[in-house]
Amino acid sequence: MLAAERGAAPNTLSAYARDLSGAEEEIGDLAKAKRGDVAKLAGAWASLSPSTVARKTSAVRQFFGFALDEGWREDDPSGALPQPRTRRPLPKVLSHDDIAALFDRAEMEAESGKPDRVRQLALLELLYGSGLRATELVSLPLSAVPRDAPFLTVTGKGGQARMVPVSQRAQEALSIWLEVRPQEPRHLFPSRGGKHLSRVRLFQLLKELAARAGLDPKGISPHVLRHAFATHLLEGGADLRVLQTLLGHADIATTQIYTHVDAARLVALVNSRHPLATRSTSD
Repeated sequence: MLAAERGAAPNTLSAYARDLSGAEEEIGDLAKAKRGDVAKLAGAWASLSPSTVARKTSAVRQFFGFALDEGWREDDPSGALPQPRTRRPLPKVLSHDDIAALFDRAEMEAESGKPDRVRQLALLELLYGSGLRATELVSLPLSAVPRDAPFLTVTGKGGQARMVPVSQRAQEALSIWLEVRPQEPRHLFPSRGGKHLSRVRLFQLLKELAARAGLDPKGISPHVLRHAFATHLLEGGADLRVLQTLLGHADIATTQIYTHVDAARLVALVNSRHPLATRSTSD
């Protein structure tokens, strides 16, 4: 159902499989589990973080709903599942100086004309310039490259397609990459064996670039660059609904996390730059 009806990605399917298998290891066949059995999961998951428990609870709850719809069960015992209160953490955000350092290094290395360095710059431009997810980026088909219009056609979560604007900088980087890339007909960023560049390799490339740029590799990832794209656009006055469309979020509540990031930045700005910031309350 997840694959056929929701178009869930392979990583999502694997995560659900792990969570459901783990629950069955604790209480047995979920299709036959009683409410009392389900309640035992709270103790089994007691040592886990609230966010992990929330994810596992969601997977099991959806399974019970599916089992009820399919007639495997006549009841829904999901009310006995633990209900942790989670506070969504603010995403990590790179400063404008960090972004500048990354691009300065990537642009300098791309001047060598080496295909891997040219590819590196094109990847960076699309991550920060268009806000693509790692999977969306590495799996881009060659046909997604804009011809006459400055847009990419991206297939996101749930198989939903969207148009993503491509900056002039990114277009220039892509043009150079197309001149030197291996002549593999399917993928924009091909790898060996007719496959595309892997997410793992993309992570590695970014962390290696960060280290060469003098940044902490632990703070750099494709998702961090996507967060930087969103936060910096919001700082520049972008509308939240427009940002939702660009990021491919099904629910605007997901996009609203960036308003908290921007609010935190504004508080820090007031505390550090206001004329009274350096004045003691006892003065």
